[in-house]
Amino acid sequence: MIASPSLLTMLLGFVLLLGPLVVLHELGHYLVGRFFGIKADAFSVGFGKELAGFTDRRGTRWKLSAIPLGGYVQFAGDMNPASAPSAMQDGLTPEERAQTFHVKPLWQRALVVLAGPMTNLLCAVAIFAAFNLAYGRVVAVPEVQGFSADSPAEQAGLRVGDRIVAVSGNEVSNFNEIPEHVVPYPGRTIPIAVVREGESLVIPVTIGVSVEQDRFGNEARVGRIGIAGGKGEIVPVGLGESVQLGVDQSLSIMRMMGAGIIQIFTGERSMKELGGPIKIAKYSGEQLSLGWAPFVGFAALISINLAFINLLPIPGLDGGHLAFYAAEAVRRKPLDLRSQEWAVRTGVALVLTVMLIVTINDLASLPFFGG
Repeated sequence: MIASPSLLTMLLGFVLLLGPLVVLHELGHYLVGRFFGIKADAFSVGFGKELAGFTDRRGTRWKLSAIPLGGYVQFAGDMNPASAPSAMQDGLTPEERAQTFHVKPLWQRALVVLAGPMTNLLCAVAIFAAFNLAYGRVVAVPEVQGFSADSPAEQAGLRVGDRIVAVSGNEVSNFNEIPEHVVPYPGRTIPIAVVREGESLVIPVTIGVSVEQDRFGNEARVGRIGIAGGKGEIVPVGLGESVQLGVDQSLSIMRMMGAGIIQIFTGERSMKELGGPIKIAKYSGEQLSLGWAPFVGFAALISINLAFINLLPIPGLDGGHLAFYAAEAVRRKPLDLRSQEWAVRTGVALVLTVMLIVTINDLASLPFFGG
């Protein structure tokens, strides 16, 4: 087991990780808004009191704020960083009013909101594509070559030589595609379709529960079925294929994140498995101590995490705004101002509650708290 990185390394990793990802997210909003002629009053990295900043010639205040847990773009017409619509627009000239966010067509507003998470997702795709282009991809036939001790797959009836063609109804053509349908679902029984001596079979397998540690001692509860595949082959890929693989890898991670959230709500997983800023700082410092390649790979995971969380339909987040716009599209008119304000306040309260829970989880996991 490797010793944990120093506090300075964790702080440096946290700043180098979250700072650029937040800036990219908000730049997505800002650049698409600017493309549609929307004035930005403020662009902030962090929340709370301004520590430093400047105002550009377009009247946008660029600032660094005290609480480094996110950021925001405040467009003209917003009454707060959560982008709740301002009720006080009297006195604006027609030119000024035309630059406010809320007078823009519904599709433009939706694209501005969607731009932030999509920028984070594209960042992850770019990182994975660069890795694929540099290192190639591993190709391994999805054929069972062996079993671990007490293998759930062997106990269920799989045999050496079986060619796996589908897991939980999802077709697989590469052994590396199997973990996506197994690792997030410890304890669940899933159908595995195989071809054995020319005969097609579907075998139910109960996924084993494994609590595993990484080199730093961090524990994770994952699913395993205890099979080994044949030796993989590294195949070079071109630019187009590397990008396509990057898209597939990013969407696969998002699907696993979605599965995890659903499992928490259904009770299959504990809320204690959620992590917050302290754990992100810890992990980022650990990955930074291993070198730039592991750190950049971890940045891709966190970038996908930011995109995923912001797309959740919670008022106050980007997904909440998109939900409002979907309702507006159906109703042919927006929700009334009071309803939007209460929804945003409720959403912010929910987000703060989750932040409190994950922070408590983070503190409880630290060694001096007995974790």
